[in-house]
Amino acid sequence: MFRFPLPIATVIVAGLLAGCASREPVADVPASYSRPALETAYRDPVLERALTLTGTPYRYGGTTPDGMDCSGFVRYVFQESTGFRFPHNTAMIAKLSKPISRSDLKEGDFVFFDTSKPYSHMGIYIGNNEFVHAPSSRNNGQVRVDSLDSRYFAERFLDARTAFQ
Repeated sequence: MFRFPLPIATVIVAGLLAGCASREPVADVPASYSRPALETAYRDPVLERALTLTGTPYRYGGTTPDGMDCSGFVRYVFQESTGFRFPHNTAMIAKLSKPISRSDLKEGDFVFFDTSKPYSHMGIYIGNNEFVHAPSSRNNGQVRVDSLDSRYFAERFLDARTAFQ
């Protein structure tokens, strides 16, 4: 019977286990935040509120119409339109929301990207393969609509998730 040397066997087993690892966001979510299960009736108000913020300047750490970053944008939109308060952290929002397939995206769902690390950017899906988000100042620094099919975002798309039932 053939046996692999221990170092090679270890590498093979580690590789197999890594293949089973999930893409779940690594985030410790404080107990003060709960997992949302919002009524689908909130989808339209979320979409309307998000689109009214188009043109809002980007501000790292910002959470108001005076300036906001991507997770601040999502937090503000959901708090204003549904009353639900998300943390101001993209990976935590991902951790709290429910994974869905990209083909199941509906208006108001989340799209996540790996722009510098997993779950480093997010936006709100608005339909027709488009999303609204708050890109950084080096990317025209204001809330705007982009396509999931654009080369930049298509290459960095990571995950789709929802806060709705």
